Amino acid sequence: MAQLFFRYSTMNAGKSIELIKVAYNYEERGKTVLVMTSGVDDRFGRGVVKSRIGLSRNAIPIDEGTNILEIFMMENMRRQVDCVLVDEAQFMKKHHIEELVEIVDSFECPVICYGLKNDFTNKLFEGSYYLLVYADKIEEIKTICWCGRKATMVARVIDGKFVKAGEQIVIGGNDMYVSLCRKHYNDGRIDGDYNGESAVKEE
Repeated sequence: MAQLFFRYSTMNAGKSIELIKVAYNYEERGKTVLVMTSGVDDRFGRGVVKSRIGLSRNAIPIDEGTNILEIFMMENMRRQVDCVLVDEAQFMKKHHIEELVEIVDSFECPVICYGLKNDFTNKLFEGSYYLLVYADKIEEIKTICWCGRKATMVARVIDGKFVKAGEQIVIGGNDMYVSLCRKHYNDGRIDGDYNGESAVKEE
């Protein structure tokens, strides 16, 4: 039975490389995948999924007015689509998630979405909110804070300073966002040298 998956994490946990790996595994077995990504994140060009280790692949960009269901149905008429993979799913709108639900329920096609859960102020993104509502399976892709604890928060850093106010969506990479555990997010400590604290790994 097909399901809607939401695989979430903080920044730099390997979401994009996981998507590329899943796509490769399907295609290696002769299956067809439909890969999509948000048109908002154009750091590597529109419609490109790229991992930190350099692997990339083309994808269909999703904009605010994109009808994912219509795109799927057109592609599925040409050749049966065996899986839909979506990167940067946090940037999707409510109607996008509802369209993905329709793909799963009406066409028995699994959909796997990758994205952030919460923003730099710890509020849910719209896409993440509705994925948490509708997903059949919610899975965490884990990464760690500089101290060794599990990272659960994303901090925005501008000119070396931790900021907790501003527009929700500002596209950036390692130069602007840092994954932190809850303790160091709340303390505003973005690395082991901040405020003279040394990095100590804790279980």
